[in-house]
Amino acid sequence: MTTVILCPGQGAQAVGMAKQWCETSEAARSIFERADNALADSLGAPLSTLCFEGPADTLNRTDVSQPAIYTASVACFAGWLDSENTTKNELRISATAGLSLGEYTALHLADAFSFEDGLKLVALRGRAMQEAAEAVESSMVALIGADEESANAVCDKAREGDVLVAANFNAPGQVVISGSASACDRAESVASEMGLRATRLAVAGAFHSPIMAPAAEQLAEALAATQIDAPSCTVMSNVTAEPHTSDPDEIRQRLVDQLTMPVRWSACCEHLVKTIDGATFHELAPGKTLAGMMRRIDRATKVIGHNEPEAVS
Repeated sequence: MTTVILCPGQGAQAVGMAKQWCETSEAARSIFERADNALADSLGAPLSTLCFEGPADTLNRTDVSQPAIYTASVACFAGWLDSENTTKNELRISATAGLSLGEYTALHLADAFSFEDGLKLVALRGRAMQEAAEAVESSMVALIGADEESANAVCDKAREGDVLVAANFNAPGQVVISGSASACDRAESVASEMGLRATRLAVAGAFHSPIMAPAAEQLAEALAATQIDAPSCTVMSNVTAEPHTSDPDEIRQRLVDQLTMPVRWSACCEHLVKTIDGATFHELAPGKTLAGMMRRIDRATKVIGHNEPEAVS
């Protein structure tokens, strides 16, 4: 039997994440020690302190939550191997996939780049996205009950010359749109008129939209200077909902595109379910968000969670 690993994205963070993994596993602790050394004082406090103790408002900042989630997920993976007394090779990983930020975790686990190189990329990505969000008043709105067609219709009716696009296709009936604050205001009214439930998200700005173009430029420069190798297993691209190729330059371009284009998570999961027979699906810490999405995408596919050592389910 082979293994598929799902890696969470921004929004999964919570104070205390991966703390129990570090309390029970030297391998998990080592990952946080490496992260603390690599980031030094760039976040204002050690990353481990922010993850384990907060405060929540600091951990929730885009520039902090992204390296924090990446580190927590990798530490969880190391702790999981430790607890099972097994090796990465023995897991027989057939595929990895990550939601937005989680795509970096997925690529690291597939040996495309080192832990430290991935950490530097996601730290820069978080800072650049925070800066782009602060430069333009913008937001995101979840549309419950929407599909791609109806989400695009909401955007077309509410845009009125502003930026407003579909940003996340998370699961059937769950689409997030992204754009300028005024367009998001109009979208909430338009969605209600169309019989959809609209919920404004507590995010820094319009992720996965053209508003993130300045961040994409910064990320492209960093990726160009990063060693990237062909993945050792299938790794799903959020942008194409197809596996990444073995071409490092194509991987770099898909990661740049991801900042301004929609995340097709539902289609990524559908691809894995259809093409990989007999695999067990596992979700890394923090949280259980991806297992919840999978229940909407393909109820027959059970996702085993690893949020805490004693809470594997």
